[in-house]
Amino acid sequence: MTRIAVIGLGSMGFGMARQVLGAGHVTHGFDINPDAESRFRDEGGAEGALPEIAQTLDIVGLVVLNAEQTETVLFGPDGIVGQMRKGAVIVASATVAPDFAREMARRCDEAGVLYLDAPVSGGVVGASSGTLSVMAAGRAEAFEAARPYLDAVAKRVFDLGAESGAGSAMKAVNQLLAGVNLAVMTEAITFGMTQGVSPEKFMEIIPQCAGTSWMLEDRVPQIVNGDYTAKSMINIWPKDLGIVMDIARSAGFSAPITAATLQQFLAAAGIGLGHEDDAALAKLYARNVGLTLPGEG
Repeated sequence: MTRIAVIGLGSMGFGMARQVLGAGHVTHGFDINPDAESRFRDEGGAEGALPEIAQTLDIVGLVVLNAEQTETVLFGPDGIVGQMRKGAVIVASATVAPDFAREMARRCDEAGVLYLDAPVSGGVVGASSGTLSVMAAGRAEAFEAARPYLDAVAKRVFDLGAESGAGSAMKAVNQLLAGVNLAVMTEAITFGMTQGVSPEKFMEIIPQCAGTSWMLEDRVPQIVNGDYTAKSMINIWPKDLGIVMDIARSAGFSAPITAATLQQFLAAAGIGLGHEDDAALAKLYARNVGLTLPGEG
C-alpha cells in the first residue's frame, strides 16, 4: 500500500489530500495550521508526526505557497529530504522559478530522493474533484514513483521531459495568461457597469461570446454574489507575476501587459484587499470610479 504525505493543507492542498485518501492510500496531511491537520485526520487521515513517519513515505506531495516554503520543508532545520528513504519521490507543486526547481532537483538527487517539478492548474474545484492539470518534468523514475499520487489528483498529466524546471516554466506561461485574464475580466465587468451593463447581465451574456475565458467564467459568479471568500488570494498574484517578470528580464523579454497587470494586483493589495479572493480586484476598479458592486450596499 502506498504511503503518501501531503504537506500544505490550504484550499488546494486539502482537496488534493482528500483525493489521495479517497484513492485508498495511507495518507498523512501536514500544515502550519494545526486545525487543518486535525480536520484532515477527522476525515480519515493517518496519524503520526512527520519526523516519525518520514522514513516510511513513498511520496510527498508539496502544496505550499512559494519557493521559500518549499526549500524550508525540503532542506530546512527539520527538512524532510534528509529523513526520507532513497528512491522516494517529492512532487513539488508551488509556483516557483525554473532555476529554483532545477536547484531543488539537484539537491534531492544528491540525497538519493527523486524530485518531480509538478505545478498544477485547475483551481480549488479541480483540487477537490481530482481533475487538476499537472505540468510535470523530471526523470522517468520520478514519474513512475509519483504515479499513484498523480492518478489521484489529476485528470491530465503533461510530461514536459526529464529536466526539472520545464514544468515551472510552463506554469509561468499559464500564470501570465491567468493573471492577465483575471485583471482584464475585472476591468471589463466594471467598465460594463459604467455603461449600465449589470454584473448579472455580464455573466449571462459574455460566457456565450468570444470574449470569455476560463478565469472569467470561474470568477464572475463571485462578483455577482458579492462573495470574496478567499479561494485564491490577491496576494498570490504579485508573487506569481513577479516570477514571470523575473524570468522575462533574465531572457531579455519585454512583458508590458504582465507588468501592467502586476501593478493592479499590487495596488489592490495596497488598499487592503490582499487576503480576499482575487476576484476582489474588481473592487479596485469600482472604487476608482465610484461604483457599488453587488453585496456592497
